[in-house]
Amino acid sequence: MPEFSRLNECSDWIELDFVEREATPEPLMKLSIHLHAAGLSLTDTVSVLERFGVERCRSTIHNWVQKADLQPTDGKDPNHVAVDETVSQLNDQRYWLYAAVNPETNEFLHVRLYPTRTIVVTKQFLTELQEKHRVADAVFLVDGAPWLQAALFEQNLRFQQVTHGNRNSVERVFKEVKRRTNQFANHFRRATHRSAENWLQTLAFAWNQLI
Repeated sequence: MPEFSRLNECSDWIELDFVEREATPEPLMKLSIHLHAAGLSLTDTVSVLERFGVERCRSTIHNWVQKADLQPTDGKDPNHVAVDETVSQLNDQRYWLYAAVNPETNEFLHVRLYPTRTIVVTKQFLTELQEKHRVADAVFLVDGAPWLQAALFEQNLRFQQVTHGNRNSVERVFKEVKRRTNQFANHFRRATHRSAENWLQTLAFAWNQLI
């Protein structure tokens, strides 16, 4: 499978400095993190390890993914940035997933999970985005959400309201996120905000390796 090969090729991105007295071979730990991040359920990832003669529980693999602390690579210089937010359910509470995507490559640039959506929160997201990537001269593609447009205006960032076209890239990305967050809720009903956001950062990392 091409996706499997590409996951193996990016194993060097995963640092296992967090490992202490772990009996699992590092290549299998990295494989487990890759497989779960790319869409395999924890249960199915456990089954893959069993084929190699290694028995680990779902919570162990979940902890590996959390501690690996993967996230999209910094230092991008896109011409356009599609920004949007979508509702994500965490336990019984609604959160808003903010994402910035390069519409030319469909890469995640930045991902954050917030308990609300306001101009202040949006400005915080944009500030972090600017700290990670060279986007000061980029044109931001947004919908009609007033909190998005107001935050961009206050930070002197150029933006266009786009209904279709390039902004559709972030919608395609969100479609995958929503599919995966359904799995996330099913697997981690007692998840904390931090663990949820770490998982979403890992998802973004894996997505960028596979596109």
